[in-house]
Amino acid sequence: MTITIDCRWIDSSGIGVYIRGCLPFFLDSDNLFFLIGDPRKLYPIISGHKNAQVLECRIKPFSIRELLFFPRNCLLKINSCDLYYSPFFSIPCGIKIPVYTTIHDMIFPDMPELTSRPGLAARMFFFHRCYRRSTKIFTVSAFSKSRIEHHLGREKPIVVTHSAIQSWIPQHGTGETQKKDIIVFVGNIKKHKGLDCLLEAFMLARAEGLPHKLVIIGSRDNFRTSDNNFLGKVDSQDSDVVAFTGFISDEELAEYLASASLLVQPSLYEGFGLPPLEAMALGTQALISDIPVFKEIYKGFPVTFFRAGDSHDLKNKMMEILFNKKPVSSVLPHELLTRYTFEKTADRILEEFK
Repeated sequence: MTITIDCRWIDSSGIGVYIRGCLPFFLDSDNLFFLIGDPRKLYPIISGHKNAQVLECRIKPFSIRELLFFPRNCLLKINSCDLYYSPFFSIPCGIKIPVYTTIHDMIFPDMPELTSRPGLAARMFFFHRCYRRSTKIFTVSAFSKSRIEHHLGREKPIVVTHSAIQSWIPQHGTGETQKKDIIVFVGNIKKHKGLDCLLEAFMLARAEGLPHKLVIIGSRDNFRTSDNNFLGKVDSQDSDVVAFTGFISDEELAEYLASASLLVQPSLYEGFGLPPLEAMALGTQALISDIPVFKEIYKGFPVTFFRAGDSHDLKNKMMEILFNKKPVSSVLPHELLTRYTFEKTADRILEEFK
């Protein structure tokens, strides 16, 4: 087969991780590929692979230009292929071949308070358009599949193809890295990530003698909130108590995850939720909210759950773990380390293409 893959969001967090993880396994197949995106970012990935070409395109997804003025030269190449795959729910105009897409989550219709009414309406337009145009839809969890069916319908085939540990994360966690007195949070720093609950729980724990520092891996500039004073609360603390890292490299992220005493993921909503898996692969315990998708994805893993949004329960669980009142193994067995891999995900997607 000849397949076009839209790689314009290869640098993004969730979608970028997904497509970067799958691409090497796609390229190792006996198919031919056209990759849409920025050549500077894609040429290093396809180096050594004679079955891939880059179609340069810098038009932003979810834009008027994409809907109405997509480059003719790109469309000619795309429509000469057997199928088009987008790892997100934006589809350029003028595509006449079968379309396959991945919808990672339905957070905006599920949590409409995260955007304005016009913003929600625009997103729903793209969701419904994606649903109509797709031959088949992939998603990253059974939870997300249920939400897609709830909001968009049950007529189209929806296939679960999980996210997974990134290639630079070691495939086994030995727990040998020297631990530091830090608690880490990783993710897009937005309201649904539950950071206000984490900060409140952390300060309660500090008042009871917890010596650890809270490190928020991300940029404070990406935090958006309209109903709390989260940044003000952070700024009122010394930098040796609570700190943002700003942008960091993959190597720095791996070092933080491996050396932390604990990762806390207090999300109110996720499509999959990858950081706890990466932390455990590096030998660090994970304390996560009991939202449905985490109950699904982390079933059988040595995680500790707390009641989502409950800062007092989070504080109590944090203290139990960090003062070793309830020790949990920090080493994942092989079965759990290999439950979610991008090789499995890519193979499943290619099989569905057939």
